[in-house]
Amino acid sequence: MLAAFLCTLALLASQSQSTPVQKVLEIPTPEAKPRPLHGRFLHITDLHPDPFYVPGTSTARACHRKIPKKKKNRAGYYGTPYAECDSPLRLTNYTLDFLEKNWAGEIDFVVWTGDNARHDDDNKLPRTPKEIYDLNRAVAKKMNSVFASKGIPVIPSLGNNDIWPHNILTPGPNGITNEFSLIWQSFIPFQYHQVFQRGAYYAVEVVPNALAVISLNTLYFYDSNKAVGGCSFNEPDDPGNLELDWLEVQLKIFRDRGMQVWLTGHVPPSSSNYFPECYVRYADLALKFQDTVVGHLYGHMNADHFFYVEAADLELDKDSPVNALKKGRDLYKSLLQEFALLPKSKKIDLDEYAIINVGPSVVPNPLPTFRIFTYNITGVDDAVVDGSPVQQMDTPKERLPKGSKASQCEEERYRDTWKCKLEFNPPSDPNAPSRSSKLWTPLGYAQYFIPKLEDADKANHPRFKLEYTTFPAAMLRPAKGQNETEFRYPIPLKNLPKSIRKGEVKNKYFPYEMKDLTVGSWMDLARKLGDMSSSNSTHLRKKFRQFMYLEL
Repeated sequence: MLAAFLCTLALLASQSQSTPVQKVLEIPTPEAKPRPLHGRFLHITDLHPDPFYVPGTSTARACHRKIPKKKKNRAGYYGTPYAECDSPLRLTNYTLDFLEKNWAGEIDFVVWTGDNARHDDDNKLPRTPKEIYDLNRAVAKKMNSVFASKGIPVIPSLGNNDIWPHNILTPGPNGITNEFSLIWQSFIPFQYHQVFQRGAYYAVEVVPNALAVISLNTLYFYDSNKAVGGCSFNEPDDPGNLELDWLEVQLKIFRDRGMQVWLTGHVPPSSSNYFPECYVRYADLALKFQDTVVGHLYGHMNADHFFYVEAADLELDKDSPVNALKKGRDLYKSLLQEFALLPKSKKIDLDEYAIINVGPSVVPNPLPTFRIFTYNITGVDDAVVDGSPVQQMDTPKERLPKGSKASQCEEERYRDTWKCKLEFNPPSDPNAPSRSSKLWTPLGYAQYFIPKLEDADKANHPRFKLEYTTFPAAMLRPAKGQNETEFRYPIPLKNLPKSIRKGEVKNKYFPYEMKDLTVGSWMDLARKLGDMSSSNSTHLRKKFRQFMYLEL
């Protein structure tokens, strides 16, 4: 079986390399066939396919060998939930086939945030660069077939397990960036190929002249990568600094063009994940360009959650809240502790926050999951991706800098740090799409999962079901008396449970009831989660933890 799979991978690899470069992600010419907008996109992450996965083997042996006496310790046919095993190929294929059948015709683009090879968890079966590249090539070929070949832009990011050895990436150009420029050649716009070979980051205009997705190489910020300098101010040529310099230029260009941007990557930006100086620079850009960046999407953590970067993270004596993880704190408790410290609604300055969304994984650790985001396309009901401008954004107003660090920055420990070198002066624009519901604002998401993966076998295929949605129930169907033909369904009715299609409201699907996914709406949810005095918040925290770790 293994030999047959490796032969298949080799065939896929040769086919992938011989396939003509697709042009679906380049700005279409006026003669190109228009592609109507649906106002939805897919976020998928951490597939971790494992060609050596064998059903029935021991979960203590990475699901690779030995048959344990107890059934509960055996690898499942489609995967093993809540275990330290990767995905069998039948699970990753099933997931992408399901998406092709049920969602490819309903979305505008795909954000794919990395880790398409197995973990290095089996000393008797170590990973090799060839295996990693072959797996990535095979998954990319499948993504091409399911999405890109249909004109749907796919924006992949490099994961920490997509390289050998894992976590370690030297400054580019190098063998890894060159290899992935070939593997992802049909996804990366031509004008970014040289940039990608240097650092494995790039941008795609998913709605030309209106909406872009920037794929960041977070390995140059990741503090487990000991091959880089960690964005030190005194090392301007450090690859993390070069990438953030590039990002700032891109954001300025997109702002000047009146466009909105999603920032995406594999490892989420926090001081528990990033080198301190890289984190400071990312937080600074996230806040300075809050008027341009409509959202931040990441993976890696295998836990459904959100957090925020804030202006206070740029103060000299302030650590980020998630830094508590380095001290052995539980992620859930750490987040709630920080949420509890938020100011009251009337006192909070939303200019000083940016929201980071972390999506759960396809690998069943704990269960296979993906998200469908819905965003506002009101005003472009007949819009097509034809290369013409859709809407220009208002110019944000500059704010006066807060406080002064001059005296502290004279101290040796602070003198050559980014906190002292950056001029934090974020623009104030409450009308930006990240702050108020208008064109391109993210409105909500629906999260799907396989709740009983352990029951699936040859005769009983798994089933993706709606886990929850951030929308209120009333937003999913037209109001009484409203014309159904004029109503834009946030989630297609065919992809909702039968009870919701019938108009029934089951609270398990609607835990948050958020009107949209603006900064203000996320901060309201964070404040509710952190309110230890409310009985309603107790129930909300229980649901948040349940979704975070899929504690069914």
